[in-house]
Amino acid sequence: MNVPDPRVPAPAPGASGTAAAGGGGTALKIGLALLFAGVVVAFFALDGQRYLNLETVKANRDALLAFTERHFAASLAIAFLIYAGAVAFSLPGGLVLSLTTGFVFGRWIGTALVVVAATVGAVIVFLAARYIFADAARRRLGALGERINAGFTENAFSYLLFLRLVPVFPFFLVNLAPAFTSVPVRTYALATFVGIIPGTFVFVNLGQTLGRIDSLSGLVSAETLGAFALLGLFALVPVAIRKFRARKPAGAPD
Repeated sequence: MNVPDPRVPAPAPGASGTAAAGGGGTALKIGLALLFAGVVVAFFALDGQRYLNLETVKANRDALLAFTERHFAASLAIAFLIYAGAVAFSLPGGLVLSLTTGFVFGRWIGTALVVVAATVGAVIVFLAARYIFADAARRRLGALGERINAGFTENAFSYLLFLRLVPVFPFFLVNLAPAFTSVPVRTYALATFVGIIPGTFVFVNLGQTLGRIDSLSGLVSAETLGAFALLGLFALVPVAIRKFRARKPAGAPD
């Protein structure tokens, strides 16, 4: 019969379970990171960008229309999965997919499909990035990161709406950056859903003239881009008002 050595301290209750859970969490994080990296590498290794370009879509537009006419529900499901997957894995070709969706489904159904699919894909990559990287990034940034996080999270909806509306910031970057803050998932999803509607409608609507589009550059006029920027500035008005009120001396008239 083995007698425990009294000189050796007993392990704390639950210590082994906590260690096992920590190890399992690390393995899951590594697995998810490898999954995302593997999909991106496979996309380029298999020349996936060859299928997500304007020339390929135009060459197959009759086949796309015929398939959609015969299998409308299946076409919607396939388009949704492709778009959500492209956003979730940060693959290039979002503009071509938006134009194609507009060409195949029209402006209204196409806009609804792209907005929902892009929001779902953005939430997936947001959650994955938060789970895999956020804790380590916050520890490395320290006090500075905490101050940035607090300022951004306080006005998260307005800031996210601004980033979504102004067509200057890459879509994949806006998907990832908020994951390193404490922004609630609901706020992130709602701001994404609302903020991408104007731009999505413009590009999906342009897709109805796919046959006359020869290049992806210069599709949107400077006036339209300016309108998006103005909408983005309006999204920051609540932030400006709150900051102005916070700086007013106590008891000062409104």
